Amino acid sequence: MAVGGFVSDLDTGDVLGPVDYTLSSFVVREYSHAVEMHNPCFQGSEGQVMPPTLIHLDKLRLYRHACPKGTGPSARIHFEYDAEVFAPVHVGDQLRVSGVITERYQKKGRDYVVLKMELRRAATDELLVRYFDRVILSYTPSDDGEAA
Repeated sequence: MAVGGFVSDLDTGDVLGPVDYTLSSFVVREYSHAVEMHNPCFQGSEGQVMPPTLIHLDKLRLYRHACPKGTGPSARIHFEYDAEVFAPVHVGDQLRVSGVITERYQKKGRDYVVLKMELRRAATDELLVRYFDRVILSYTPSDDGEAA
């Protein structure tokens, strides 16, 4: 178990979180502006909902909580993700995010890590979003310069 160290040390079975927080209008508005989602449901003055891709910030929230030493010696490349949204998430909602590392493997000289996250309403435990994230952590060339 690598929780408490670097993100690059995470391994299969590591549990991240849970982390509780309240979804703020500032986060929804600024994120939506940054990714050019100019719609009143995201940037309006009332009735804001969480954009589906905002779940990426919860991954960073879990990393910060579970891996206080930071990213580690090699950078992560966000490779692939899949998000299932089961219900709208509104500004002001009390939320709980948790995750587990479901896989860590090597392929062609690269270390891959798969994180499964769930975002739930804190009061009722209602599942709001399920998210799978695959990252590449490092690359090690073989002696002949090709991928190992």
